[in-house]
Amino acid sequence: MVSFLLKSMGCKSNQFEGQIIEEKLINKGFNKVNDIKKADYYILNSCTVTHKSDSETLYLLRNAKHINPNIKTILTGCVAQVDTEKLKKLEYIDYLYGNDDKFNLADYLHKDEKFIVSDIMSLNKFNPQVLEDTTKTRISLKIQDGCDNRCSYCIIPFARGKSRSADEKFIIDEIEKYSNEGYKEVVLTGIHIGQWGIDFNKQLLDLLNLIETTSIHRYRLGSLNPTEIPINVLEFLKSSTKFAPHFHLSLQSACDKTLRAMNRFYNTEDYLVQIEYIVENFNKPFIGCDIIAGFVGETEEDFAETVKNLKRSKLTKIHTFPYSIRQGTKAEGMEGHLPDKVKEERATIIKKISSEKENLFLQSNLGEIREVLIEKRPDKNTGKLKGVTDNYITVIIENGTNQFNTLQNIRIDRIENNKIFGNIV
Repeated sequence: MVSFLLKSMGCKSNQFEGQIIEEKLINKGFNKVNDIKKADYYILNSCTVTHKSDSETLYLLRNAKHINPNIKTILTGCVAQVDTEKLKKLEYIDYLYGNDDKFNLADYLHKDEKFIVSDIMSLNKFNPQVLEDTTKTRISLKIQDGCDNRCSYCIIPFARGKSRSADEKFIIDEIEKYSNEGYKEVVLTGIHIGQWGIDFNKQLLDLLNLIETTSIHRYRLGSLNPTEIPINVLEFLKSSTKFAPHFHLSLQSACDKTLRAMNRFYNTEDYLVQIEYIVENFNKPFIGCDIIAGFVGETEEDFAETVKNLKRSKLTKIHTFPYSIRQGTKAEGMEGHLPDKVKEERATIIKKISSEKENLFLQSNLGEIREVLIEKRPDKNTGKLKGVTDNYITVIIENGTNQFNTLQNIRIDRIENNKIFGNIV
């Protein structure tokens, strides 16, 4: 039996798509293995958000050949989509498939078709993909692909194409199917889910209203721009019986000058007020965000403004990374690129702010009773269960036994070595 090992990099959508590829390969008679020395194919489902992820992609492919000289390497995902011609010439890449083509990977391998990368920008319809795995407790559902924005730093629209939405019937049918199979939670993912429905004159709120009528117990939303959750959406979510109070905001900067240079169409004060509203109207919500450190032209004063605003915000956690030049983007040709050392130093400062905020958030939850979905069976060594609260805190349950894939009310009792412990009440 032909064997494979697959690795997915990057965002939740890419992770979801990697699971789809795995299932399709297994259904076509391929054997999944975890040891690269035993694999006939090494499949890398790549990410191209940063230069670092590009470098990691090439390293992983070269290293696969080094560990197992007989292995055939397959590159797919975003790097394959945007750098096709250059990558086809590399001797350590045997097969190359584009972002939409990767779902037919098993068929292409059976035919030994090596290089297939379709024009992603010509795609106008969403390609629905269904995950059949029923071994987990919560599941991702991809509802959208592509992006119509043109942020000056971002290559993703060229790797993913135009915004394309799954239709309402497909989404609702899938949620009901998952609910009937025993899943308690669904996570709505996509490249830009706030743009769901614009291709057929719908809005995200229309979809949320329908999800509220399903039998799924709770759902989470992927990353959203601040402009995509206006007051009417927040009011709806506030009254929802299914929404998990967990937000992830794609902010990118906390300085208005930098936001304008990024082609981000909102200002800092507006989203700080929005975050304040969320904190006041939801029960201890988790509010994460993305921030790029050291963007082109970001002065010391600009960065100080970002630091000041992040500190005074009521964010829970800040995911930050140094700005990375992406070939073909507007920012590539802008003046004022900063040294890597400066970008790294600024990212480190923001990470420290994030750590302080996350610690405060966790401390504020001590003594709280939260709904927890038990996601892990008893640990072999400790016998303890593990689960995730509605507001996105991973908790180790000290008095559980066989409550896997159930929803339990857990009192959060203590924090020890950066781990959260609680008990069923």
